[in-house]
Amino acid sequence: MSVYTALSHEDLSIFLAKYSIGELVNFEGIDQGIENTNYFVDTSEGSYVLTIFESLENNDLPFFLELMSHLSRQGIPCAKPLPDKNNNYLQNLKDKPSAIVERLVGTTLIGSEASESQCQQVGMWLAKLHQASLSFKKNRINNRGKEWFKKVSESLYPKIKEEEKNLLHSEIDYQLKQDTKSLPSGIIHADLFRDNVMFDNSTLTGIIDFYYAYSGAFLYDLAVTVNDWCIKENGEIHLPKCKSLLRAYINIRKIESKEYKHWSLLLRAAALRFWTSRLYDKHFPKDGVIIHTKDPDIFKKILLDRIEKKYNWPFNLD
Repeated sequence: MSVYTALSHEDLSIFLAKYSIGELVNFEGIDQGIENTNYFVDTSEGSYVLTIFESLENNDLPFFLELMSHLSRQGIPCAKPLPDKNNNYLQNLKDKPSAIVERLVGTTLIGSEASESQCQQVGMWLAKLHQASLSFKKNRINNRGKEWFKKVSESLYPKIKEEEKNLLHSEIDYQLKQDTKSLPSGIIHADLFRDNVMFDNSTLTGIIDFYYAYSGAFLYDLAVTVNDWCIKENGEIHLPKCKSLLRAYINIRKIESKEYKHWSLLLRAAALRFWTSRLYDKHFPKDGVIIHTKDPDIFKKILLDRIEKKYNWPFNLD
């Protein structure tokens, strides 16, 4: 969603000829996000989003696109990938893998706080997504797991302040000693932030950007979501919003008793994951036409709060 690959009208017209979606009318780069290049594309037949994959491996991409297609068929409001004239989801553009998906109605909450009603809808749809993922037969390993943390942290230590280095080292060490393999799992979104959910007025209309999805613990996905949707400015959990989200979630998928004791751990793990990746993006920025780098200090505050507060699962959701 940052723009790393610049396109001309001619580039895109030639590319779109591989699809049966009409002729190019207009296109515009999308300046939010970090990993991929995205464009809004209007043709004579409709509105779409073009994604040019900047760093994902080719062998991962069929998983993501087939997952999105599967979830769309299951009734999850996500962007449906469009096949080309040869029935392939993937094409090449500027020597990079690329795909076209339907453009969903609505806008994201970039720069805006979520309401309790919006949190409620996110909790409901996240649970439905988790249930729908159980019938998806493919799996994917998390590429931001233990080895990624080790590699990235070693790159960051010479770049960051001593107190940040100590915090990063101690929390990674703590998390690497934990075991969550027994928790209920399936395909998770793993990045369900406010900029990846669309609303039309007050109604949730779309879940986007599945390019971190992998086979993991549902509770971790829930922690990632709470850490963005249900926080105060100082990083603390906003309990009314959190309870609205969790009530809606457990109405669809019941939380098992063995999950309760891992809630505090996974809130910390989710905060660590995004603090680390944002630190890396800050200190090792990519080159691009439009670059959008997110502030790592937000997740530093969230991590410190989760370590201090040791939030237990909020049993009293009535």
